Amino acid sequence: MLCVESISLRYPRFALREATFSVSPDDYFILYGPTGSGKTVILELIAGLRIPDSGSIRINGRDVTQSDPAHRRIGYVPQDLALIPFLSVRRNIGFGLRSPAFRPDTSGRSLTATVRARVDEMLELLGIVHLADRKPEALSGGEKQRVALGRALAIRPDALLLDEPLSAVDEETGNALMRELKRLQRALRVPTVHICHRFTEMTFLATRVATIREGAIRSVGTPDEVFSPPPVVRAVEAQRPPRPLPQEENSLPPHRLKNDFL
Repeated sequence: MLCVESISLRYPRFALREATFSVSPDDYFILYGPTGSGKTVILELIAGLRIPDSGSIRINGRDVTQSDPAHRRIGYVPQDLALIPFLSVRRNIGFGLRSPAFRPDTSGRSLTATVRARVDEMLELLGIVHLADRKPEALSGGEKQRVALGRALAIRPDALLLDEPLSAVDEETGNALMRELKRLQRALRVPTVHICHRFTEMTFLATRVATIREGAIRSVGTPDEVFSPPPVVRAVEAQRPPRPLPQEENSLPPHRLKNDFL
């Protein structure tokens, strides 16, 4: 469980004000809001790249508010992915596993063998075994995203942070990655916080969402709770006759329109 309690941070021209939310192992939690609203600041505070002026951050009951990033056991995928250009895919994924702060259970094996086994597991999980020996420059945008995700998951994190992971890929690749992210979160049950500002991305992925604007969290709940119209508006809409869907020569049938992201 990840718990963020009343964290605040002030700069001369921006202030994050008492952000509060929690993320369980079953949550795919979306921070949703416009550019410059404070989403990345919150992620960097959780990751330990910034220290809040006040408030607390707890992971599985541990207070990590002042902890060094390397000791938080957090998987973090920044917007620029931060892949190391001169390392292969295999070595990029295994990079964090050799950190002095990470000590995996070797079960009688050498550290090298343990790291190799964990990297092989990530390559298989993400379907990129065939890319293991390539350098980042030889990868597509979607492939780079999978490598960065594999590196973040390789340490078996207590929380996973994703900063707009779909912003630099085309629509088809983005849709495939959304399905992959949802599958992985359900399978691994790691509390996940994902930043986005696209409504379709949020509605497909989120089990819970926090809307943020001008450094303040405005609402937290399921997408239906946060974005449903007020009861009075729903009552008025219910009394209106249904409007027929517009027909286009090459339009998809209704069932395809509803499930185009499934």
